[in-house]
Parts: sequence; structure tokens; C-alpha cells
Amino acid sequence: MAKMRIRRDDKVVVIAGKDKGREGRVLRTNPTAERVVVERVAVTKKAVRPTQRNQAGGFVEIEQPVHVSNVMLVCTKCGKPTRVSARRNDKGKRVRVCKKCGKDID
Repeated sequence: MAKMRIRRDDKVVVIAGKDKGREGRVLRTNPTAERVVVERVAVTKKAVRPTQRNQAGGFVEIEQPVHVSNVMLVCTKCGKPTRVSARRNDKGKRVRVCKKCGKDID
């Protein structure tokens, strides 16, 4: 199992599948399944019963997880989708680096 280089609250773009080209923020990650949940991507409708909290019930739209290989991180500096490498900064902390512009992402 490879280490995921995408974290929660990262901005990503979908590069494969029915939502190809869409951008969104990562809401949740699941490293064991290598999946991420991106806002407004892979949205499905789910029927829910009326409960104390949701008295109306009906259909609710929820985001389904997508495989991490189908999304690409958008660099915060150059604004382009990019691959990610890692290196140690001058303080010895591991930081992610944009492969396109060479600047630190973290």
C-alpha cells in the first residue's frame, strides 16, 4: 500500500471518471482503501426515512468516495494540477513539493 500524498482540505481536480475536470476540496480520506471524498464530486441520491432530526425524510445528496489515483492535487502557488514529491525543509520537517513549480505546498 503506497502512502497517500493527498490530505484533507487539499484542493484537487478529478482526472478520470464521470466527473473528469471538476475541482473540489477533500472532505475525508481513507488511506487503507486509498480513497478520498471530494465535495461536489461523485454525488449520488440516497433515500432517507423521516427521523427526529430530519422530520421530512426524502432524498439526500451525498458524495461517494473516489480512488486517489483519479484525483490530482492542485498546487497552492502555481494553481496547476501537479504530482507531488517530498523533501525535508531546513528544520527537518517533511514537506510536500510541487513538481511543476518546485515550491512547497505545505
